[in-house]
Amino acid sequence: MDRLTLYIGNKNYSSWSFRPWIAMMAAGIPFEEVVVPFDFAAGNPRLKAFSPTGQVPVLQHGDLRVWQSLAIIEYVAELFPEAGIWPKEREKRAVARAVSMEMLSSFRALRSACPMNVRRAKGKITLADGVMADVARIETIWRDLRAHSGGPFLFGAFSGADAMFAPVVSRLDVYDLVTAGDTLSYMTAVKAHPAWKAWEAAARAEPWVVEEDEV
Repeated sequence: MDRLTLYIGNKNYSSWSFRPWIAMMAAGIPFEEVVVPFDFAAGNPRLKAFSPTGQVPVLQHGDLRVWQSLAIIEYVAELFPEAGIWPKEREKRAVARAVSMEMLSSFRALRSACPMNVRRAKGKITLADGVMADVARIETIWRDLRAHSGGPFLFGAFSGADAMFAPVVSRLDVYDLVTAGDTLSYMTAVKAHPAWKAWEAAARAEPWVVEEDEV
């Protein structure tokens, strides 16, 4: 099989890169990562050499390029069906994809007000309208799924759905947005995962600073 290469942005800031990266790492899928940092005001021109959108992430597999986080997760799930990226049961897979799509298409207020910034010192900020409504919906998703599965993750074992919400875990933690015990329990489980710890350590070691994401 041709090797997989995942092009990603800065680990400190690139929430969309984080999603397929942690999905593949957690599932034990081998791949090479290439970090192309956001260190240009108008975007790094190197991105256009491999990305049809000029954005990351992008997965290269032989001559095939797949972009967009959820599409990459779906592709590797088909490529490695034994890896268990999605739940085994059809009904649970459907729900996992539904909440993953909701993460993909929603929660704009939270994403805009609270950019992912792993290195940021934990602390509250003044929040724009809509942020806490986004947070409340996310907490409901997590609470309902874990009540049904028994945890520790959304569908029991770590899945593509947890990968899609991983940057949100970082946001809710860094900006100190939640206090509910069940929410914090889920966040603790995600942050304890070896793949999360590896990403966090690399993010903290990066030299690049993107001023617009330093809220």
